[in-house]
Amino acid sequence: MSGEQVMREIGKSGVLASAVGLGTWAIGGWMWGGTDEKESIAAIQASLDAGVTLIDTAPAYGLGRSEEIVGKALSGRRDKAVIATKCGLVWHTQKGEHFFDQDGKPVHRYLGRDAILHEVESSLTRLGTDYIDLYITHWQDSTTPLEETLRALEELRASGKIRAIGASNVSRADLETYVALGGLDAIQERFSMIDREIETHLVPLARANRIATLSYSSLALGLLSGTIGPDRIFAGDDQRKDNSRFSVSNREKAAAFAAAIRPIAEKHGASIAQTVIAWTLAQPGVTFALCGARNANQALDNARAGTIRLDKDDLSVVDAAISAKLTTMDR
Repeated sequence: MSGEQVMREIGKSGVLASAVGLGTWAIGGWMWGGTDEKESIAAIQASLDAGVTLIDTAPAYGLGRSEEIVGKALSGRRDKAVIATKCGLVWHTQKGEHFFDQDGKPVHRYLGRDAILHEVESSLTRLGTDYIDLYITHWQDSTTPLEETLRALEELRASGKIRAIGASNVSRADLETYVALGGLDAIQERFSMIDREIETHLVPLARANRIATLSYSSLALGLLSGTIGPDRIFAGDDQRKDNSRFSVSNREKAAAFAAAIRPIAEKHGASIAQTVIAWTLAQPGVTFALCGARNANQALDNARAGTIRLDKDDLSVVDAAISAKLTTMDR
């Protein structure tokens, strides 16, 4: 059956957003072979038109480029969007831990209060808004006490600059500490049919504490989309070019999986990618699924997934196909 976009709450924050969210890493261009601003703006606006309210971005996506594009796309429509952005990957200071270099600039993991207060102002400016709906620690920083980080985030929430607090790429120990300190509304973690570790070590704790889970890479960087065949060539700085997960063998297995679930997709008038996203949203504890798009057609395709309701029999068929076709993938 199909219906309207599902709306879900971000933890206990009172903030409601569409279960399908638009992920804008690729829109920032970095590690995705560049970006087209006009196409990217069209993707964001098409998402809003289709009822997708959750727009996820981060300063690190192109050193502010993604946030700037999101801000342009939401000009005059800010009230229609639930913006999630992040802090903790910094290039204005070399405090914390060096993580990677981007465009010749060293990027560090750092979640000290001074950096968070600096970062939120920069993000607000790039996004063209005076508040952020969900503010997420992008990667965790072992050099800063978590108490300091959370105090800074609570300070921002009290001032109205952010509405909810999230954490991404956390260990079980990290999440336990966040829970003990209180105030966390969401985690954002990699999750897909072939990346299911969080089901056992994070999701139960999150569910027990009414913490929402946002999945990223729900299509495994496109591997599960049904559109990347064995002959696809990845060029430029596309991160999939040298990724062993995108071996010809794995792409053949992904194609076999797509063939196995095609009857379910056709039953719902859906694409393979839409069916995979609908399965993701049907998993216990997965509150939101973030899906990347670089143009309006891709955005509309993702949005349609939020209107699909897979029943128990559908899910059984998909689960059987996962077991038969995907569990033998090379990692």
